[in-house]
Amino acid sequence: EYQWKGPFYFIQGADPQFGLMKAWTHGDTNNGDDEWGEEIKLAEQAVQAVNKLNPKPKFFVLCGDLVHGMPGTRWKKNQEQDLKNVLKNTDQDIPLVFVSGNHDIGNTPSRETIDDYCQNWGDDYFSFWVGGVFFLVLNSQLYFDSSKCPELRQAQDAWLDEQLAVAAKQKCKHIIVFQHIPLFLSQPDEDDDYFNLEKSVRQEIMEKFHKAGIRAVFSGHYHRNAGGSYKGLEMVVSSAIGCQLGQDTHGLRVVVVTEEKVVHRYYSLTDLGSHGIEKELLDMLAKQK
Repeated sequence: EYQWKGPFYFIQGADPQFGLMKAWTHGDTNNGDDEWGEEIKLAEQAVQAVNKLNPKPKFFVLCGDLVHGMPGTRWKKNQEQDLKNVLKNTDQDIPLVFVSGNHDIGNTPSRETIDDYCQNWGDDYFSFWVGGVFFLVLNSQLYFDSSKCPELRQAQDAWLDEQLAVAAKQKCKHIIVFQHIPLFLSQPDEDDDYFNLEKSVRQEIMEKFHKAGIRAVFSGHYHRNAGGSYKGLEMVVSSAIGCQLGQDTHGLRVVVVTEEKVVHRYYSLTDLGSHGIEKELLDMLAKQK
């Protein structure tokens, strides 16, 4: 779909992270993830809310940390199977897009952990078009720490440059990026933190994105809503479907793409499920039909 066909919207979710709620409550985030009934319910609530939406979203993207178990840990496979069982109920007309997070491939990923993820969930980075808008899914762990697989980081970098060259030629309406770790949480020059990318890497990526005309980067990882902007590039950090680490509610973000702009709003699962999308956003979708 290289051609603009009028406004549309998609749903962004992040961090269903089956197993974190118990681990967090018990103060044992390494081994305490042996129960995830609560997260199953929340993920089911998310799928039900998305299925009810009318008109349907173009796709539903999950920005990483699908489950809590790190590669090789005891409960990971069970957590993944349970998440798949929930996601199977997503309306078949709504494609699912998966982004790899640190819990999916490890804080320091290796070729093995990435291969395992790809067999389970699909490629760790790829691009796709929807109605004249170009979407890029990136593996942000390669920016965080690629010491065990530097050649994979180089491959993603080379691929990204090629993709951005394609986008420039195709004259797309917008370019939008999905990655797990935010570039920054509120300020482009904020200090390094567990929840953002290291300053030198961040600066390089932000500049590349800015030059390519990328409109917005959507991520998760923080389990709170946050964000800011850098030279017109918007950084959108969405809170989790699963465990909350701040004051936000379990929720999903509705993202409306019009010819001029990208507008988004975070909804609690309850609100989205019972009321759907508010009129103001629906009007934007109806406008240019």
